[in-house]
Amino acid sequence: MRVSILDRSRTRDGESDAEAIAGTVDRAVRAERLGLHRFWVAEHHAVPGIAGASPTVLLAAIGARTRSIRLGTGGVMLPNHNPLVVAEQALMLEALTPGRIDLGIGASLAFTSGIRKALGRTVLHDGEHAAAVEQLRAYLHGTAGVTAKPRVAPPPLFLLAIKNGLALAAQLGLPAVIGGPALLDTEATSAYFDNFQPGPFGSEPYLVASVDVAVADTADRAKRLLLPEAWALASSRQSGSFAPLLSADEAQRQLDQAPDTVRGAVARWYRTAITGTPDQVADEVERLLARTGAAELMATTSTYDRDDLAAADTALAALQDG
Repeated sequence: MRVSILDRSRTRDGESDAEAIAGTVDRAVRAERLGLHRFWVAEHHAVPGIAGASPTVLLAAIGARTRSIRLGTGGVMLPNHNPLVVAEQALMLEALTPGRIDLGIGASLAFTSGIRKALGRTVLHDGEHAAAVEQLRAYLHGTAGVTAKPRVAPPPLFLLAIKNGLALAAQLGLPAVIGGPALLDTEATSAYFDNFQPGPFGSEPYLVASVDVAVADTADRAKRLLLPEAWALASSRQSGSFAPLLSADEAQRQLDQAPDTVRGAVARWYRTAITGTPDQVADEVERLLARTGAAELMATTSTYDRDDLAAADTALAALQDG
């Protein structure tokens, strides 16, 4: 079983953005020491509770602190960028850390209309994302009319299953990453494998399951570790702001006072999370991989307490040896 991490550079209540970024770099170093397969970072613009906006820049710093773990973007939101520039940044990372870069690509625009306007992209028309991915792949492989530099071996390209990302990955012959409600859509994951068409550079279907996972000595404690993240996402739908992580005690206090709609959103969020003791989580992960056909688990875990996060990462790493 391959186990990896996607870190969003989540801020904690009372913590600065710089501290959150430093925490991401330190976590990557620890992930390598634990023998985890990949460490990916995300792209979010102007979101109060997330410090990471420039994944390729952050990966350059992480690459300088690590030696073997694969590093990737989870992902670069291609509608916000020129494909040539994305290719140049990915190839530069590949030159700096040979054989360790993954380029995860998504199609999300932005968190709010104001951010979308600031980025210069408010609408994504049908077919635009597919065309941009094809253009990006041509730049990476040196088959476009313009040569992207530096000219090094192209890093593998992954598509995030946002909107029609899973169907597009099958059409273009690319590996894909699924998460959230898509993990429950067995029809879509089966279609990915059934409809997969090898791309012009050769490939096999490969699916990564992206899940919030928490491992602890008791099932109740494991579930509680994820409450700050569950509360932040659920309450954002009401407040319009994705806030820094609160302590579990404070998140529970606010949840107890929240309307039924928000409490229902928290309950729904937990349906696609995996929590429990090491044995319970191992069983749940095995069932998830069997149900989806995924070959790899990518944990998107965020906890308020960083010591708890370190313990959870250590427990996750043990799954690879189970």
